[in-house]
Parts: sequence; structure tokens; C-alpha cells
Amino acid sequence: MERPAWAPPGIDISVPSVSRIYDYYLGGSHNFEVDRQAARRAMEFMPGLPKIMQANRAFMRRTVRHAVAEGVTQFLDIGSGIPTFGNVHEVAQAASPEARVVYVDHDPVAVAHSRAVLADGDRTGVVAADLRKPKDILTAPEIGRLLDFDRPVALLLVAVLHFLEDTDQPYAAVAELRDALAPGSLLILTHASYEGIPLSEEVAGGAVGVYRDIRNPLVMRTGEQIRGFFDGFEMVEPGLVSMPDWRPDLAEGAEDAEAQEDPYAFSGFGGVGRKA
Repeated sequence: MERPAWAPPGIDISVPSVSRIYDYYLGGSHNFEVDRQAARRAMEFMPGLPKIMQANRAFMRRTVRHAVAEGVTQFLDIGSGIPTFGNVHEVAQAASPEARVVYVDHDPVAVAHSRAVLADGDRTGVVAADLRKPKDILTAPEIGRLLDFDRPVALLLVAVLHFLEDTDQPYAAVAELRDALAPGSLLILTHASYEGIPLSEEVAGGAVGVYRDIRNPLVMRTGEQIRGFFDGFEMVEPGLVSMPDWRPDLAEGAEDAEAQEDPYAFSGFGGVGRKA
């Protein structure tokens, strides 16, 4: 198997990665054949997976613009993945040149690419860390350099919590991060669920099984379980809803509009909470 020149040394290119599979769904080029095979297997069960990812990205862009409009110009994006067009820093800094963004991921390819893309940015940073260990994130030097936790921060957990099993204590991880945030901070979150998918749970479960097979279990939670991540936050209108239903009036551009229309885009949930 040929190793692409952009692949960081030490990466096992025979093992699929969820961030590279996500990159493939979004039409990116930083994925290996093993990632593409896993993605295509999952799409045999759930052909609309790329549409779900596009809806996630469109939701992220709308919520980042909302955050800046609310005066929040600091962003902590955990599980940020491989940078693609319209990333958090591009949206935030287009809305406010003062915006500061730190990306956090545990995938070495995502971290290496983020660093390459952001090499010139004095208002953006990258941290190699895992959501399962919030302390490692909060004490990272790059976080201390760029973010002031005495002022509101927008914490983005977009399409990442469903890769944490209950034994990983995801609610405790979110609570630890929440407790570090100043009042007025925002939690921006999306999460996979069987609710809203235009397929039977049995068929959709085939795609979930592909992720289990590659040792990255996809945990489908109910709307009520997902709402639990907002403990300690006041939900921003319209609450926890399917992603296209969250303030579609903030959509910009053809990709956002396209991501609003496909039935698969209404799979799962997105929401924003404000810390009182």
C-alpha cells in the first residue's frame, strides 16, 4: 500500500479513521483507500451519509455566525477533524477579524493538516488531545495562549460525542469543560440518532455496524439523552432540533441551502446552549 506524501510518519494507513471517513464524505482528498472502503460500506446501508455530514457543516457555520453576532469571538472546536473549506476559523474570522479559534483532535492526520493549514495564523491554534481527557485540553499551552476563559467561549462538539461510549463518561467530560467556561459561553453540539433517519432502525443499524467493525463505535442516542449534554446550559431558541431546523434564516450560500433540503439532513440533532 503506497503511503501518500502528505501522510504523517507513524500513521497506520491500513486502519480506517473516522475523521478521514468524514473527509471522504465531504469530498475531501485526505483519506486512504481503507477509509473510502469503510465509507462506501456504510453508505450501502445509509446512502445519505454525505448529506448528514453536509448538514453538520452547514449547522456549524450558522451557529458560528450566531455566536459572533452574540459577541462571542473565542472558539474551542473539539473533534475538529481534517480542515475543509468553510472551517470554523474562516467563518468566525470573516464575521469578526478578532475571532480566535483552537482546534482539538486526536487523529494525527487531522492535527498535521490543521497545523499545515494554520501555519500563518496568529489567532488560530491546534492541540493534539482527546475529548475523553478534558484536563489535557484545558491545560494545553496553545489554549492558554489563545483563549481567555474569563470571557465567553463557544465550545463546539460537532459530530464527535457519538464516538464516545457510555464507558468513556461523555457527560462527565462535557461537564468538566462546561465548568471551565465563563458565563455567557455557548455549547454548540450535534449528535447522531436513529430519530429522523428516513430508514428503519434495522437498516440504519447496518451503517452503525460498519463503525463498530472498524473499532470506532457509533453510539446512537435519543433526543432526551442528547439533551442531557446541555445540563447547566439554557437552550437557545429553537432548542434541540434536526440540524436544518436550527435557524435556517442564517444560512449562506448554495451548500448551506442544499444541506437543508435532503431528507437525510434531518437525521440526528443539533442545538446551542448558553451558560448562565
